Amino acid sequence: MKIETKKPLDKKDSIKKPQKTRLRGIVISDKMQETVVVAVEKFILNVKYKKRLKTIKKYKAHNKDNKYKTGDRVIIEECRPMSKEKRWIIISS
Repeated sequence: MKIETKKPLDKKDSIKKPQKTRLRGIVISDKMQETVVVAVEKFILNVKYKKRLKTIKKYKAHNKDNKYKTGDRVIIEECRPMSKEKRWIIISS
């Protein structure tokens, strides 16, 4: 009977973390404290008719120091949940 031992993981074998999702959008509301609403536009192709449709989705993002105002173009990134609906942070403009 042969006992196999596990060898330690090399850097090549190490598990990589998945990259966090980043989206680009426009701030449409900054009325809350340390939170903004960012509208992100996406174009979806209709398979049957080959027509591009524009969809807009709103995300609530963390705005530390209330730096970003309505109309600013920003990039948001996924993060841990900060509240019931806020799961994004602003990383740059």
